[in-house]
Amino acid sequence: MSRASRKVGLVTGAGSGIGRAAALEFARSGAAVAVLDIDERTAAETTEMIRKDGGEALTFAVDIADERSVQAAVEGTVTVYGGLDFAVNNAGLASHHRQLDEMTLDEFERVLHVNLAGTFLCMKYELPLLHGGGAIVNIASNGGLYAIPHAPAYVAAKHGVVGLTKAAAVDYAPQNIRVNAVCPGPTRTAGFEKVAAGTDMIAQQAAITPLGRLAAPEEAAAAAVWLCSDAACYVTGIAMSVDGGRRA
Repeated sequence: MSRASRKVGLVTGAGSGIGRAAALEFARSGAAVAVLDIDERTAAETTEMIRKDGGEALTFAVDIADERSVQAAVEGTVTVYGGLDFAVNNAGLASHHRQLDEMTLDEFERVLHVNLAGTFLCMKYELPLLHGGGAIVNIASNGGLYAIPHAPAYVAAKHGVVGLTKAAAVDYAPQNIRVNAVCPGPTRTAGFEKVAAGTDMIAQQAAITPLGRLAAPEEAAAAAVWLCSDAACYVTGIAMSVDGGRRA
């Protein structure tokens, strides 16, 4: 497929969960996808899944907390594919289950550095390459819209991601670049399933969700895919909840 008829995008944290689901769906829609993850092995697995399905993808190992790593991956995508039309910044770090006064400064700063500064670094290198328009979606969390108990660093970082998204949406709108955030509620990723194993966490979370169940990764990813599509060409600066009605 020629560059003229093919969209090119990248997804961070695409080795698993929502990031992998998004990368697979973008590829099914005909886009060439750069698969970025700190774990090169899982990123390569996603790339292979795309290729087996007839899509086009390449793998970059990237640590979003490291500026040179981010720059190399973003610019490498453009070097290979000749442009960039969209990016989904999904990579992030969970914080330990503890209250604010129980956290060390190092832990607090680490969560903010990865989740907030990491998103900033991705956008810093993506935005100048979205010539002639394009779209960025930052995966925040419903913890970026309200408090989650015992997760102060994570909540602070994700609120920051939502604010950064809105600021960029305003600043880059004159260049026809759209910037939005997706704020998933609890999602049944492999990581979530692992944490919930041996507990009744999934049932408890489903019980307080109006739709009566938790999202699959593909359902959260679908919001990001839509926000990057031409169907969302007049949507920018929003923080979209994908939470089964919990915020309502």
